[in-house]
Amino acid sequence: MPAAEREQFILNQAIRFFAERGFEGQTRELAKRMGLTHATIYRHFPSKEALVERVYEHIYLSRWNPEWGPLIRNRSIPLDARLSQFYLEYVERVFDYNWVRIFVSSGLKSFDITKRYLAIVKREIIEPACLELRHDLHLPPVEVVPLSEREIETFWGLHGRIFYMAIRRFVYCTPTPSHLDDIVRDSVTSFLSGAKELMPRIVAESGKTTASAKSALAAPVEAQ
Repeated sequence: MPAAEREQFILNQAIRFFAERGFEGQTRELAKRMGLTHATIYRHFPSKEALVERVYEHIYLSRWNPEWGPLIRNRSIPLDARLSQFYLEYVERVFDYNWVRIFVSSGLKSFDITKRYLAIVKREIIEPACLELRHDLHLPPVEVVPLSEREIETFWGLHGRIFYMAIRRFVYCTPTPSHLDDIVRDSVTSFLSGAKELMPRIVAESGKTTASAKSALAAPVEAQ
């Protein structure tokens, strides 16, 4: 087998192996499973960490669509349509046995795949979606009232609600609907419906906190 093909073979087998066994699975066991020597793996991947990094690149980075961020920011499309399109595409990409189980396993171990991936989601989806909702509801911009943890957590709630179906399907192995399109749209609709009432209150309270903090900082200067 040519070196490039052998390397891809090892990567593919490692993805399945880690999905089934978690990252506590040893590369020696992986080699035995593939019918290769342990040294063969290390000719292509100098360490277990290097192999895990390639798994991250292959499973996570390759499935991230760089157009998702611009989609969320595209104000020519209604916000509910933007969020629905993103989550419909997201479900199509990530509702996968290997993807979900490796993601969960990484979160339980020292490997930082989960943390790094969620940082991308927060930067490209969660925080921009918060700004777009403020715009839709005619709320103060972040230059006036910075994003609060409460705002960000509300959108994580939407994200988690949808992703939890993947956890149920591939981790808990419990039944989930086979057709998710309507469920995804319902999740977005119900979220935005509640956010119309909740978000103005959150931003108003955050604005008061920001104003109080600014006053406290300015007070010593004025006293002089």
